[in-house]
Amino acid sequence: MPFFKMSGVHAPHMKNTAEMEPVRMPVPASVVIPMNMHIGAPAKPIVKAGDIVSVGQQIGEPGGFVSVPVYASVSGKVTKVDKVTGANGASADAVYIESDGEMRPFEELKAPTINDFDSFIAAVKNSGVVGLGGAGFPTAVKLGVKDLSQIEEVLLNGAECEPFITSDTRTMIDRTKDLTEGIALLEKYLGVKKIIIGIENNKPEAIAKMQEIAAADAAVTVKVLPSVFPQGGEKVLIYKLTGKVVPEGKLPLDVGCIVLNVTTLATIAAYVRTGMPLVEKCVTVDGSAVASPKNVIVPIGTLYKDVFEFAGGFKEEPKKVLAGGPMMGIAMPNLEQPVLSNCNAILAFNAKDAARPEESPCIRCGNCVNHCPLGLNPIAFAQALNAKDYDELARLKVNLCMECGCCAFSCPAKRNIVARNKLAKAQLRVYQQKQAAKEKEKEA
Repeated sequence: MPFFKMSGVHAPHMKNTAEMEPVRMPVPASVVIPMNMHIGAPAKPIVKAGDIVSVGQQIGEPGGFVSVPVYASVSGKVTKVDKVTGANGASADAVYIESDGEMRPFEELKAPTINDFDSFIAAVKNSGVVGLGGAGFPTAVKLGVKDLSQIEEVLLNGAECEPFITSDTRTMIDRTKDLTEGIALLEKYLGVKKIIIGIENNKPEAIAKMQEIAAADAAVTVKVLPSVFPQGGEKVLIYKLTGKVVPEGKLPLDVGCIVLNVTTLATIAAYVRTGMPLVEKCVTVDGSAVASPKNVIVPIGTLYKDVFEFAGGFKEEPKKVLAGGPMMGIAMPNLEQPVLSNCNAILAFNAKDAARPEESPCIRCGNCVNHCPLGLNPIAFAQALNAKDYDELARLKVNLCMECGCCAFSCPAKRNIVARNKLAKAQLRVYQQKQAAKEKEKEA
């Protein structure tokens, strides 16, 4: 799989809130906490309407091995356990809580007892922590390595390459104690001997803070990376920090790496110290329609409308609202959506910035190929998709596409390339499932 040295795009940074210390918003009147805020099996609600809950009290139990417990983010009364429809159109169980405004901590909370690897992994699972950079993969599963000798290095992702988002930047600046303690946990219980912190060069204050950690710990190094999107993509980061290439269908561990977002590690350390699980997030609130951009600490499950209201509301009517950044974020259907555990930003844009450019025919300029960080060929993807040549799509490795948007960003014809790549991947998956079913029938 080729990697181009000049791959990626120079998207505008727009780090307007980088110097803004996070502020805690007032307790919302209510929250909606979905049970499917992570990759894997959704959690199962264990409370019912009428129950009184406290902050940090478990309200959902893991639904399988790749799953995490879910906790109340406010104290108050469960008004109902019902379905909620997410931005992707899928419905899931959710716990609706009416806040009493007291933010009363659950009285049974206590710091976990950790004395070996197994108890550390149990603590990580009980923390409810998932990939907080946006991936949402249960961290206990990622760290639950059967053979610890496989781990050659842990990479801490502080790249934060998406425009606008600065919540991870604030973690590195404001939560160095948590990160120092998190690194110590990795060294003690995973036996990690090498930790590399990757940060883009547009974050000088965060770089200085991380270099202070490295100066006090010989196992830690800081690598300053060019500000090129998508520098924080997992496979891209691994290549840029170690020179290793993760093959198609393989995991970072297959090349000796574990990648953790900096806020993920800081949150684990805070749980180990205090016993308070994942119940809140720092999110960047920004965009051309937002009156007062800022970094905000919000209880998980807070509705978007309440967060935007705390940020001064809108100075212009929002025409598009995103969870995440403008390159890979998900458009929200309305402001009644809750902030999820893996959300690091909510952005609102005015009509000018939200307008979709008109597509024109592909001119075969090759920009999409030249800027793909994984060296893929979207032009060939489109041709194979139109021809319904799914074997060719597999040969072209369409499944390696991480949907980062570099192709569309660099396209002078303004082609909606990411949507076509997604469609190609979906149709290939259906095709391969049918082929597998046919093979199974032959064997029967």
